[in-house]
Amino acid sequence: MSEPDLVVVDAHHHLFERADDRLAALWGRRNLLAAEYADLVGGDHHLVATVAVEGHTRYRTSGPEHLRPVGETEFLAGQSDGRIAAAIVGAADLRRGREVREVLEAHLAAAPGRLGGIRQAALWDEDPAVLGGLLEVPRHLYADQAFRAGFAELEPLGLSFDAFVLAPQLDDVVGLARAFPDTRIVLDHLGNPVGIGRHAGRMAAEFPAWRASMAELARCPAVSVKMSGLGTFLSGSPSYRADPPVGPEVLAEEWRPYVEETVELFAADRVMFGSNLPTDAVGSFDSICRAHQLITRGCSPAERRALFSGTAAAVYGLDLDLVEP
Repeated sequence: MSEPDLVVVDAHHHLFERADDRLAALWGRRNLLAAEYADLVGGDHHLVATVAVEGHTRYRTSGPEHLRPVGETEFLAGQSDGRIAAAIVGAADLRRGREVREVLEAHLAAAPGRLGGIRQAALWDEDPAVLGGLLEVPRHLYADQAFRAGFAELEPLGLSFDAFVLAPQLDDVVGLARAFPDTRIVLDHLGNPVGIGRHAGRMAAEFPAWRASMAELARCPAVSVKMSGLGTFLSGSPSYRADPPVGPEVLAEEWRPYVEETVELFAADRVMFGSNLPTDAVGSFDSICRAHQLITRGCSPAERRALFSGTAAAVYGLDLDLVEP
């Protein structure tokens, strides 16, 4: 059963319109607007706010190239109803170095009081079959000097950074966090453990390396983690797009080792729930949320409040009237 008294912030989901063929294939649809997302959530959970994360949608079609991603923030701000997209994570190419300040300020102006941070994906694997050409980025983007010069512009503006890598790249995030100890970094999707391509059938064997890197990252106090994203194609799980969908109990057993280790390493006040809809194609919002609720049943009430709402509110600056259940 769901827990309607547990306050929930969905710290990671996407909204988009007229997605291109590549993203439409990933998401299984071309549009997901705020009203459609609300329908996916339903009424079984006490959802008080969400964080809408960039997904390469509604970029401006004219004007300076570097400012075109601001169109997505304008779109997301327009979708917000005060609850959905209460915070926004926009996109910018930090490799512009100090010149990226213009882009960041444009994002802030497009969503006053809502822009929480920036995400720039760095997904890379030596096996091209893993990503299938989904992204074209250099191997160690987060170590690039130009990228880091742009990254340095985030903290003075009060912005966080969503780090988006695959598990074998976690040490790149560790290096970034050590170089910028005062900048808030949010690791997306528990570091994206991989179970396809050269990693197929090796998730258990690669788990110790994932944990070791997560332990190093946990020593960086400005880093938090989203417990999300284990339901994508990257996991290689038979639960992905299963027909009919598996139940939350099955998902909980699949995800438990990663979630439990992360909460143990980082503590609840540095971990937050996210549905990653619609990329987590393993069932409904209810199933995804209930799976995480099942995994965390052993946590204290205070810890669960942090995991499902408090951490996200603190990291993304959400001004919530969180009513104690």
